[in-house]
Amino acid sequence: MTTTTEGGAVSWGAVIAGAVGAAAFSLVLFLLGTGLGLAVVSPWGSEGISGATAGVSTIIWVTVVQLLASVLGGYLAGRLRTRWVTVHTDEVFFRDTAHGFLAWAVATLLMATLLSSAIGAALSTGLKAGGEVVKSAVTVAGAATASGAASSGDGQAGANPLGYFVDSLFRAAPDRAASAAPSADRIPEVTRIFTNSLRSGELADVDRQYLGQLVAEKTGLAQAEAEQRVTETFTRLKQNLDQAAAKAKQAADDARKASALLALWLVVSLLVGAFVASFAATLGGRLRDSSVLVKT
Repeated sequence: MTTTTEGGAVSWGAVIAGAVGAAAFSLVLFLLGTGLGLAVVSPWGSEGISGATAGVSTIIWVTVVQLLASVLGGYLAGRLRTRWVTVHTDEVFFRDTAHGFLAWAVATLLMATLLSSAIGAALSTGLKAGGEVVKSAVTVAGAATASGAASSGDGQAGANPLGYFVDSLFRAAPDRAASAAPSADRIPEVTRIFTNSLRSGELADVDRQYLGQLVAEKTGLAQAEAEQRVTETFTRLKQNLDQAAAKAKQAADDARKASALLALWLVVSLLVGAFVASFAATLGGRLRDSSVLVKT
């Protein structure tokens, strides 16, 4: 004879069992993926895989983890549920599908609870880092002002980010004898002039003439040549800052696109996981119903 059981429409024990199994399997696979990722990624630009390759590999691994865990959770939920004897076959198929979906949903909530901070960091770290880089590049002129103020107190230009360009102003011409170095009080003054000009984007004529006088006095250049050196130095400084800002903006934009792509693929993988879990539950339920215990 055969033994049959009749229960409610939802076997919550089977659903929870499938969800716990899927969540635990996902955690194991995520840890494995983390270890493999750290093994091939290097902080040095010339070593390890590239950032694009790492991003694609992460997306593929997350999708694989979702598929495998969903298959396991859905199958367990379908195979462990109670047997419905008086229910129509179509209704059994629907209930098995629902069991797989519920197991996937509970497992997803468990993983979201366990890894909420990690997922949030993965989606926002790139944007935050890019934003900080852009902020640093855009406010470099303000930082130069603070450095200029600090250097005016101790007479050291080396702490000034603009020190290299200020020093290049007072280099003696190759065909002229080297002159005395500019006095300490002139260095922060030149820095403040450059910093103020960077804010407006151009060097005022009066500032260019004044700096030209200082350069001509220290290097022995003619006034016109000294002013030309001032203009060229300021142009190089402005180009350097513009390039740094452009690179920072590009890095921030790349981080934004990578975060958006990761979020979209997470959604796609979750939806695919829900479908796979539901399908696996129907397979498990079909095998459950085909298993018959015969008592002799």
